[in-house]
Amino acid sequence: MDFDEKNRLAHHGDMGVKACAIRLRAARYASAFERQLDFANASGVSKTSLNNMEKGLQFPNRDVMKFLYRGHRIDFNFLMNGDYVQLPGDVQDQLFASLRRASSEWDQTQG
Repeated sequence: MDFDEKNRLAHHGDMGVKACAIRLRAARYASAFERQLDFANASGVSKTSLNNMEKGLQFPNRDVMKFLYRGHRIDFNFLMNGDYVQLPGDVQDQLFASLRRASSEWDQTQG
C-alpha cells in the first residue's frame, strides 16, 4: 500500500466527525473488538455513547482515547487527525486492514 492510499484511508488531516467515526470503528476492529458492547464496556463508556461516536454524532471522548492508547497503542493523533506514522508497524498493519472495512461499512450505512 502506498503513501497516498494510506493517507486516503486514514482521512489524514480531516478532523471532521465522519473521519473520526471511521477511524474509531477501525481502531475498535484493530483492537479485536467486533461488538460495540464489548468495546464500550472495556473502555468505560456506554454503548449508546460509543454508537454515537461511530455514527459521527459526537467525537471520541477521552475515556475511549485513553483506552485505545494504553491498551492498544493507538493514540489520539490517529483518532482525531489520521496521523499514523508515529504508530508501531504492527498497529498500522492492523489499522489499515480495518480502515478498509470501516470505510466500506460507513459508505453502506450512509448511502
